[in-house]
Amino acid sequence: MKTVFIIISIFISFTIKSQTGIITQTITVKGNCDECKERIENAADIKGVKTSIWNKDEKTLTVTFDSKKVSLEQIEKAIANAGHSTVSQKANQKAYQKLPDCCKYDDGICKEKK
Repeated sequence: MKTVFIIISIFISFTIKSQTGIITQTITVKGNCDECKERIENAADIKGVKTSIWNKDEKTLTVTFDSKKVSLEQIEKAIANAGHSTVSQKANQKAYQKLPDCCKYDDGICKEKK
């Protein structure tokens, strides 16, 4: 009987989680340094986003969000508006031009401050 209760509890928790719309996805976001990390994570911090962590070495952002409140496309657009390109969104060029030199990634040379 205890096993049946555990199985039912697990099923209910999965059902509730799937109904909440909470999703975690990883996307590629261009950037170079710790300043980029802060800017990217702050740009992704829009309504519906629970957490966002950018990995400088892998150039990936892992974002957890409520898909009922925000879409991945909206998150990527917010990041692009801050000057950082994603796979599906090109960076806003005016914002990119305002980035510090250490954050400009289009030339392929990491200009990170030592």
